[in-house]
Amino acid sequence: MGDSMKEATAALMDGLLTPYTVAGMTLRNRFAMAPMSRRMTPGGVPTQESADYYVARATGGTALIVTEGTFIDDPAAGFSDKIPTIYGEEAEAGWRGVVDSVHAAGSSIMVQLWHAGVLRGNDQIPNPGIPARSPSGVDLDGGRFGEELTTKQIDAIVESYARAAATAERIGFDGVELHGAHGYLPDQFVWRRTNQRTDKYGLNDNHGTTFPSEIVRAVRGAVSSDMVVGYRFSQWKVDRYDSRIAEDSAELEQILLPIAEAGVDLMHASGRRHWQPEFPTESGLSLAGWAKKITGLPVITVGSVGIDTPFGAEAPAQDSDQERLRILVKQFEDGEYDVVALGRALLGDPAWVNKTLGINTDPIHAYEKPTSRPNPTARTY
Repeated sequence: MGDSMKEATAALMDGLLTPYTVAGMTLRNRFAMAPMSRRMTPGGVPTQESADYYVARATGGTALIVTEGTFIDDPAAGFSDKIPTIYGEEAEAGWRGVVDSVHAAGSSIMVQLWHAGVLRGNDQIPNPGIPARSPSGVDLDGGRFGEELTTKQIDAIVESYARAAATAERIGFDGVELHGAHGYLPDQFVWRRTNQRTDKYGLNDNHGTTFPSEIVRAVRGAVSSDMVVGYRFSQWKVDRYDSRIAEDSAELEQILLPIAEAGVDLMHASGRRHWQPEFPTESGLSLAGWAKKITGLPVITVGSVGIDTPFGAEAPAQDSDQERLRILVKQFEDGEYDVVALGRALLGDPAWVNKTLGINTDPIHAYEKPTSRPNPTARTY
């Protein structure tokens, strides 16, 4: 990118430099780091490497760090002992080092709380011998897998989320984000394919929102009013990009409103391409735009910002980075979102924000898709 193009880009994105406050958390600008799992936390305990990883993005200009998915203490929540947890003295101490370091770098940090549900799969590490548990014992393809959750087990999971949130506040996090996207446990309750229950946790008239709403209420009750409670949702599922929880805005409203009204401060709309209209026959609003219109809450948008090849695509997009950044800014000016999250752009260059805004004049290191992965099951969402 030439100097004149850099100057034009920095001027274009000037509005995203404005501070923003939600609950008790004030951000110095509108840029966030999206949660991305790395499987680089041995024994589930964050290390100095974890702190250095997040601090690099904070010092690079990102105002809000949303951590990689972090398993709660339910025995069936996780599927790898290399993904962080948020229970036990060692994990707490590790996370405290991360939080203190990010705060010292001038950024806020939220921890994403995670339960895999049926996507625990057959790995069964940690807690070998505990099967995957989900709303109906059905996997994302509709086949029988694992066990159906009992109401007693559901109650225990809700309590586990609340404990995790209280722990996060004690550690010093600015907020928690509940991972209700991409086919993980809360998402499994609001999706027709994975929820076939007939009790109060079934789809019924509330589109399966009883369980995620109970989680939100329990978490809200476990932390102070200054602690941000965020909720991440999506249409798509892991490796199933055409999947949808809502076919139109009315159905999306029936899903989002009960969850939001249970005590959410910040919605995180996880789309794959932020510039695409979610329901083209209704309006040009993105998924984030609809979340904002439906709930009235602050919203994070995400989806292939700052990268050449959109998420899930094999070839670069035909429109230029500059054009897509113009769309991003227009969406911000139109009130479709309040904060924009970056994923692979920050993997490619931790200083992407400062470089794009002209604060750092060094060249941007573009994200390059790995030709192979040391761990082929690792997830970057």
